[in-house]
Amino acid sequence: MSFERVMGLEVVDETVYQQYRENMIPILETFGGSFGYDFIVSDVLKSKTDDPINRVFTIDFPSREMMDQFFSDSSYLEVKNKYFNRSVKSVTTISMHEKM
Repeated sequence: MSFERVMGLEVVDETVYQQYRENMIPILETFGGSFGYDFIVSDVLKSKTDDPINRVFTIDFPSREMMDQFFSDSSYLEVKNKYFNRSVKSVTTISMHEKM
């Protein structure tokens, strides 16, 4: 079984966010991770958070353990600090679940 995480973000700088994506994807792939869906959204009709959301995506891993290893990896954290923290104002975890 694989593990999927559904995320909502408020991206405030698309250019820097794209640099984040370009730099983190090679690291993501070493952990067997990939993006399944990726949407830029203009209207959120219902939400469980007060944080704005303008980007929704799924990120898939072979297991929850591999996901945890990826998000704690020093190379990933370096990329996150350099690009993600400058380009994203809020992060909402919509769902995390095992996939069949």
